[in-house]
Amino acid sequence: MATLTRAAKLAGPKGGYFSGSVAAFRRDQLGFYEACFRNYGDVVETKMGPYRTLLLYHPDAIEELLVTRNRDFIKSPGIQLLRPLLGDGLLLSEGDTWLRQRRLVQPAFHRQRIAGYGAVMADFASRHVAGWRDGAEIEVYAEMMAVTQAIVGKTLFDAEVAGGDAHEVAEAARVLAEDFAARLGSVLARLIPTWVPTPSNVRSARAIRHLDTLVDRIITTRRASGEDRGDLLSMLLQAQDADDGTRMTPRQVRDEVMTLFLAGHETTAVTLAWTFYLLGLHPEADARLGAELAAVLGGRSPAVADLPRLSYAGTVVTEAMRLYPPAYGLGRQATRATELGGHALGAGDVIITPTWVVHRDPRWFDEPLAFRPERWAGDLAQRLPRFAYFPFGGGPRQCIGNAFAQMEAVLILAAIAQRYRLTLTPGQTVKPTPYVTLRPEPGIRARLTGR
Repeated sequence: MATLTRAAKLAGPKGGYFSGSVAAFRRDQLGFYEACFRNYGDVVETKMGPYRTLLLYHPDAIEELLVTRNRDFIKSPGIQLLRPLLGDGLLLSEGDTWLRQRRLVQPAFHRQRIAGYGAVMADFASRHVAGWRDGAEIEVYAEMMAVTQAIVGKTLFDAEVAGGDAHEVAEAARVLAEDFAARLGSVLARLIPTWVPTPSNVRSARAIRHLDTLVDRIITTRRASGEDRGDLLSMLLQAQDADDGTRMTPRQVRDEVMTLFLAGHETTAVTLAWTFYLLGLHPEADARLGAELAAVLGGRSPAVADLPRLSYAGTVVTEAMRLYPPAYGLGRQATRATELGGHALGAGDVIITPTWVVHRDPRWFDEPLAFRPERWAGDLAQRLPRFAYFPFGGGPRQCIGNAFAQMEAVLILAAIAQRYRLTLTPGQTVKPTPYVTLRPEPGIRARLTGR
């Protein structure tokens, strides 16, 4: 097994005097990550605007970052660009605030409770597909966003998100994703405060207001009813701190609802969109999946109890997240002098782990660019270094909804793929584009064919 090389001096692209590698990063972020690994190795030093930046590609160094030395780091300045939208929710909060919120939210993602969400997931997926017609052409990513948005609204907040609300959420998410990408790749854009009425700031503020209106309506309706429905929202409204007995402020509830509502559907939608794209490119894998679904389900809706027998469906999703990880890179910032991979870091240094590249490393995966779900059928997961495959991050800040998302993806895949084969429309070019998640652009068009 390859070990991390601990060079005496770090190498990497120099870039411009003031901006460093920002121009190359903005031009082709995924290509930039690939070139740095190809040209400089496991630990690469560069500069991104004012920040000294290290890129980590070896699982041992990534484990140091996310587990061994996790207390030396906070979320990176890049992800902090989402703060106007997500506030102090779980994704962005730090220290005692994060720990308190995590403890309050954790019960909603207990294994038994997640299993209870399964019926809703399968039912909503089946209802969504019921509106499809043999021979019709769909835009896959938009359809997956619609179904996962409805599921997360129902399972976590017992709220119906459909019709005009669903359209507004989708449009607001698009605007905010584009604004995030523009700011991430531009030092100048980051220097302009969000309150300055530039065209992009005005669009983003309007999108956040639309989302706030929806979220506030959900929270206000529940507060007025006083009803405990046993879902996440009820827990957030009623949870008390074990130490001082205080409850979350309205702003804290809003931030957590917004974080879990948006994070809870976009990542799964992206995963499913890429899954169907890969199945469309590999009809032999699609046929094998269809055969498993026919044998296990026999035409009925999938259920949580079916998951152990839907083994190939599970490996299809796992392999899709390897090739197209929704979180294509994770970022941290050092809060004090420390080290990673034997290299010294100073307070304020930024670290990026490009999941996109690590998941495609030939040291860990045979034929790394090939879509081979069967690679996961044996003991590969046990043989891999711990952070050679980490679509949900790792360590204390691992995604709280990872089990929810994995189960949801397999159940939706099963509900759709047992009824339809999605054939990619000829002549289209689909590009993985880094926004908050790795979106397919300009979308994925596919024709429905009944099985």
